Amino acid sequence: MDYIIVGIVALLGSGLTFFSGFGLGTLLMPVFALFFPIDIAIALTAIVHLLNNLFKLTLVGKKANIKTVLRFGLPAILFAFLGAYTLGKLTNLEPVFTYQFFDKSYQITVIKICISVLLIFFSLFDLIPKLKRLEFDTKYLPFGGALSGFFGGMSGHQGALRTAFLIRAQLSKEAFIATGVVIACFIDVSRIAVYAKDILELGNQLNYTMLGLATAMAFIGAYIGNKFLKKITINTIQIVVGVLLIVFALLLGIGIL
Repeated sequence: MDYIIVGIVALLGSGLTFFSGFGLGTLLMPVFALFFPIDIAIALTAIVHLLNNLFKLTLVGKKANIKTVLRFGLPAILFAFLGAYTLGKLTNLEPVFTYQFFDKSYQITVIKICISVLLIFFSLFDLIPKLKRLEFDTKYLPFGGALSGFFGGMSGHQGALRTAFLIRAQLSKEAFIATGVVIACFIDVSRIAVYAKDILELGNQLNYTMLGLATAMAFIGAYIGNKFLKKITINTIQIVVGVLLIVFALLLGIGIL
């Protein structure tokens, strides 16, 4: 059942990214967090996210707008390192609060609180109409890259902010998607470089079968999403994702997950 859940989420999340510019990391990270510590879940999601974005580059990469990639992507790379470094520091802090519930112990930690707040914040981009239409002037692209890169490095949830900034770059739909994919690859490489030491130290503790399944299903989702790019709307899906994210964020924040 664990593999089925991860596979379905990777498939749907990857397909969703073609319509919204974000979705795979948003959906997959909470699922991985059910089976791994939150920092490891973020790192594993980054691996799947990068591999999937590299696959999408083969599908749409040639349509990316290089000027926008540089203005947004370079600050994103630098601040992704900072975000990933911040994640490592927060993970090593002592629990803020420990409590008992039905004879089981739960811990509220700084990293869980931070990720919980971020999840709730980004879920609002799916639920509030004004935030769905949020756009920024193109002169703020470097700032958007820095902001998106930092949160991408810290939690993996950078797609919503990237979309909000890039939507004003006057790109075609295909160029908008391809440009987002290239920038996402930049951020993924940056944060994985920081996560790498912790991932290598885990060695055989990682479930490589689950990781491989998630990657394969994400590839399939990306392929299907590309085929149906012009035919599918995602308003209902965004609402469902937003609600589920808030529920997960609250459970994570109080230490149950």
